[in-house]
Amino acid sequence: MSPRTLFWLVIAISVAEYAWSSFLTLLNIKASRQPVPGLLADLYNPEQYRRQQDYAMTNRKFSLLSGLVSLIVTLGIFASGGFSVFDAAARSVSSSPVVQALIFWGIFYLISWVVSLPFDIYRTFVIEQRFGFNRSTPKLFAADAVKSLLLNCVIMGAVLALCAWIYTLTPRWFWLIAWGAVTLFSLFMQYFYSQLIVPLFNKQTPLPEGELRTAIETFAAQVGFELDNIYVIDSSKRSSKSNAYFTGFGRRKRIVLYDTLQEQLSTEEIVGVLAHETGHYKHHHIILSSLEGFASNLLMFWLFSLFIGSSALAAAAGCEAPSFHVNLAVFSFIYTPLSILLDIVTNVISRRHERQADAFAAAHGLGGAEASALRKMSAKSLANLTPHPLVVFTEYSHPTLFERVKALTRG
Repeated sequence: MSPRTLFWLVIAISVAEYAWSSFLTLLNIKASRQPVPGLLADLYNPEQYRRQQDYAMTNRKFSLLSGLVSLIVTLGIFASGGFSVFDAAARSVSSSPVVQALIFWGIFYLISWVVSLPFDIYRTFVIEQRFGFNRSTPKLFAADAVKSLLLNCVIMGAVLALCAWIYTLTPRWFWLIAWGAVTLFSLFMQYFYSQLIVPLFNKQTPLPEGELRTAIETFAAQVGFELDNIYVIDSSKRSSKSNAYFTGFGRRKRIVLYDTLQEQLSTEEIVGVLAHETGHYKHHHIILSSLEGFASNLLMFWLFSLFIGSSALAAAAGCEAPSFHVNLAVFSFIYTPLSILLDIVTNVISRRHERQADAFAAAHGLGGAEASALRKMSAKSLANLTPHPLVVFTEYSHPTLFERVKALTRG
């Protein structure tokens, strides 16, 4: 394929991706006019439902605008020869392919971060503030933004440098060795996420002795779930939205509760939510999801190995010679359609896992409690009750609230 053809292919794929995303957004706008399912008709009163519709529409418009700006900036950099400028700057600093990759991607990431920052600020302090969700302060937001920037630079930089270094050692087997290294790093992060990453942003405290802890430990013992660690994080300092999750595995596994969850749900409802999470563990969903991710990454690394030395790919970006960093940047555009398809498959599997986890909770007498918790959390977060089926199929990792409540309360 000629460099010119590849150039226009990158542009066509980028525009098509935005068009597809916009099409799904418009479908959801159309679906919002549908009547609310009878099972959920009492979730919002008329005033609350108007507020939910306003929140959903505001976010959809904001998404269209922010996506368009991102598209214009990214394609502007690519089409104007920005990649060749970044490449020249990297080569002028060092002859090391590893250092060049870090400089090239560092420039690109910093530009992307600067472009997205105003949108993050607007979303937090205008949209989320307007609808009563935001509890973050400018000082906390700034600290989070800086921490996230530095953390991403360290983690992504380390992975990028490792992959570039492996390529310099063995171009032929780069894809397999780099995949193995990234897989090991991913497992390490999963194992130590709560100990290394969470404390940078949230304070974790053990759930104190009392009714809730006793109820959780009693349920865990009933279903044979070995549990030593139950923690609460201070999520309320940023948002009023709530959640709960499991993290880690083996001796490092722990339950993490948002403190807002305790404000919004009863003890039985929280146990119902955790019964669902326990279902994921019992059905080995965490392991299966990890294996799916590893397989997807293996395919990506192998495909990239076919393009990594392509002169045409580099020329499409305006560069004279192929390089690890430039070819990776152009490949990331070309890989997008396959990435979208793989995400759809992943979401189909994820929804199946969610149904199994819900069934686990129901089988242990907590279906009604979980359904009640889902209803409360959805109402509190102004969740969309009538998403378009195509949007659900392509983008939802969970079944709709209607489907889940119907299954949990059946019989």
